[in-house]
Amino acid sequence: MSLLTVQQLSHGFGDRAIFDDVSFRLLQGEHIGLIGANGEGKSTFMNIINGQLEPDAGSVTWAKNVRVGYLDQHADLQQGMDIRDVLRTAFQYLFDIEKEMNELFAKMGEVEPDKLEELLEETGLLQDSLTNNDFYTIDAKVEEIANGLGLDEIGLNRDVHDLSGGQRTKVLLAKLLLEKPDILLLDEPTNYLDVEHIEWLKNYLIEYDHAFILVSHDIPFLNNVANLIYHMENQELTRYPGDYNEFLRVYEMKKQQKEAAFKKQQKEIASLKDFVARNKANAATSRMAMSRQKKLDKMDVIELDSEKPKPSFQFKQARTPGKYLFETNDLVIGYDEPLSRPLNLSMERGQKIALSGANGIGKTTLLKSILGEISPVAGTVELGEHLHIGYFEQELKEESQQTCIEEIWEEFRHFTQQEVRGSLAKCGLTKKHIESKVQVLSGGEKAKVRLCKLINNETNLLVLDEPTNHLDGDAKAELKRALKEYKGSVLLISHEPDFYQDVVTDTWNCESWTTKVFQ
Repeated sequence: MSLLTVQQLSHGFGDRAIFDDVSFRLLQGEHIGLIGANGEGKSTFMNIINGQLEPDAGSVTWAKNVRVGYLDQHADLQQGMDIRDVLRTAFQYLFDIEKEMNELFAKMGEVEPDKLEELLEETGLLQDSLTNNDFYTIDAKVEEIANGLGLDEIGLNRDVHDLSGGQRTKVLLAKLLLEKPDILLLDEPTNYLDVEHIEWLKNYLIEYDHAFILVSHDIPFLNNVANLIYHMENQELTRYPGDYNEFLRVYEMKKQQKEAAFKKQQKEIASLKDFVARNKANAATSRMAMSRQKKLDKMDVIELDSEKPKPSFQFKQARTPGKYLFETNDLVIGYDEPLSRPLNLSMERGQKIALSGANGIGKTTLLKSILGEISPVAGTVELGEHLHIGYFEQELKEESQQTCIEEIWEEFRHFTQQEVRGSLAKCGLTKKHIESKVQVLSGGEKAKVRLCKLINNETNLLVLDEPTNHLDGDAKAELKRALKEYKGSVLLISHEPDFYQDVVTDTWNCESWTTKVFQ
């Protein structure tokens, strides 16, 4: 049975086409991995099928009575509610049933015997509905999912308004899983999860009975949970049965076959054109030349897909800093309450360090405390001499209203327009992306604009907070190569060991420092 049918979908932003005549069907039990390079339209497609965005043309039809759950990382969380309150809203329909049942009980003392019988029957049905949907074990379910995603480490009594972006996403994901919809729509769910909780989500989705569509650049995760791949490229959506590795095998084979057919056809076209040119003016051979020309005119010419620009990151080196980049003296990080024990840390020139540990224990807070962006609860940080720091933030405070060109030009006023365009193109952005406003770009394209700023500043210490979030495979691989070659020092937060293990010289486990005051 088709749960979702998409027919002849077309959409674009300005003169930049995203889809052209795309059709798609989602069947019961399909575990779909939706893949493609940054900017190919994966998140746009998700927004169209969940009704948040109206397509330019085409139709989106859901089967009747299908419950759809979408992981919306921009959803509002009401101030004053704690995490447990939000998770319990996943069962709001059951609380409504309980309320209706209690209202019927209240009426029973005021009605005639014949009406009482009717009310008893009605309340019995409502009671059965509550029992069948495990209403009386809600709190146990909440605890199970919260533990799986590490929300217990943050504290279920914590006000959701005080959460970081990553913690918010965890709460929204937990609520979605508790709702158990018929279809899950998940857009980059592992971006804010640490290794332990990615493993838990992987096992959950492997056992998931219903259908889901998953957007992810986490290849090991995709390979484990998807049984069907849909690939977005050049305004088309192509279906590949099997996991990501199988997709890659078939995709490369098709690409090589098309390139071979293209070369063969180009050789034939050249031969036909040569024959026509040499023989059309000769009366004896002109009819043969006309026949060859007709064949040329009727030929369905093979066109190779235009190659997407591959990013090329090269960090500019500043002067050599002093031996010590920073030292902390009994540093206690936190906001209203401490997040760590007193820390005495130091980083030396040449070190490349990854910070590891569960979300919410203070990794980002530590970075911001070292950089002086927030004041410590206690203790001090002393920065070394001649530091030129490049900082990649996990979350930007506000969305840019400028075009990509304006965004770069604002920081590098001495650049010519050609240099601005060239710098953005080196980061893997096309001409149309470069001329677009930053706010309409995909998450991965926005990250590339920020990386463009980073690589054009001279640095000797890179401080990177989850730099791979939203980046496609090519960009991740290139960033990893550039960081390995970088002669300066690196202080890095990443939830992807595959990315940083070959880059860093040291790994600091922040779980050994945290006070975990929210448990």
